[in-house]
Amino acid sequence: MSTNSKPRIGFIGLGLMGRAMVQRLQSLDYAVTVIAHRNRAPIDEAVARGASEASGPADLARVSDIVMLCVDTSDAVEANMFGDQGVIGAIAEGSLVIDFGSSLPASTKRIAAALAEKDVGMLDAPLGRTPAHAVDGLLNIMVGGSEQDFARAKPQLDDLGENVFHVGPTGAGHTTKLINNFFAMTTATAMSEAFAMADLAGLPRETLYQVMSAGPLHSGMMDFVKANAIDGNPNMLAFSITNARKDVGYYSAMADDLRAPSFLSPATKQALGMAVAQGWGDRTVPQMVEYIENVYSSSGSK
Repeated sequence: MSTNSKPRIGFIGLGLMGRAMVQRLQSLDYAVTVIAHRNRAPIDEAVARGASEASGPADLARVSDIVMLCVDTSDAVEANMFGDQGVIGAIAEGSLVIDFGSSLPASTKRIAAALAEKDVGMLDAPLGRTPAHAVDGLLNIMVGGSEQDFARAKPQLDDLGENVFHVGPTGAGHTTKLINNFFAMTTATAMSEAFAMADLAGLPRETLYQVMSAGPLHSGMMDFVKANAIDGNPNMLAFSITNARKDVGYYSAMADDLRAPSFLSPATKQALGMAVAQGWGDRTVPQMVEYIENVYSSSGSK
C-alpha cells in the first residue's frame, strides 16, 4: 500500500476518458502508475502531477494493488493482460483488476478465470457519461463481479462515479453496457436518419424536433443529435462513429454467443460501418446526420 493507506493504482489507457479518470484519482491523492501510450501528452501530464511511469503492463502490475484498464477493444485488454509482459504474469496474489472499457463478455470471463488462478479478483466496470464527468467523479459505472470484489473496490468506484451499480457476476457489467450502447447508438442513428429525411422532404429540422420532442419519443439521445443537427454542436455526445460501430459489433457478437437473433443491430451496424469505411470514423455519432445526407445526395435522391 502507499503511505497514505490508499491502494496503489496502476492505470492502463489514458485516452480521453482514462486521462480524465487519472486526473480525478490524482486529485484525491492516489499513488498512480501509468505506462506509455501512442499519445505522450496525457502520460507526461500525469507524471508532472506525480505519477510514476512503468515500462510495460508487467512492471505496472508489480507496483499496483489495483490495475485499472480503460482501453478501446477486447483485443487491447487481452494484449495487456496475457503474455510474458502482461499483467497476469506479474500481478500479486490478492490484487484486483478493473476493466472500465467496453469489452466482449466472453473475453472478460476468460481473463477473470486466468486471474482467479492467481487469487486475483476482477471487475468489469464499463462507464457512462463523459470525460468532463470523470474529472469531477460523476461517472455512471455498471459493475460485474463478485460481491466481495465489488465491496473491496467500492471506495475507489465511488471516488470515480456518482452512480455505481453492481449489476451481477463477472461479465454482467460488459453485458449491460453493450445492451445500453446498442440501444443508444440505434436511437442516435435513427434520429440522424430522421433529420436527413426531413431535409430531403423539405421539412424544417426545428419543426420535426418540436413535434417529436413534445411526446414520448423525447430523450437525451435525441437531444444529443439535435445539438448537432440544429444547434451546430457535434460534441454534446463526444463518442466517435468508430467506437459506436465497435460497440454495436460487440453486441452483435454477444447475441451470436447467446445463439439469439438480433433483429435491429444489423441495420445500425451497417450504417455505422458504412460511415467508418467512407472516412467518417473519427467524427462524433451525432454527425451521422451529415453522413446520411451525403449518402442521399450522392445517390441522387430527390
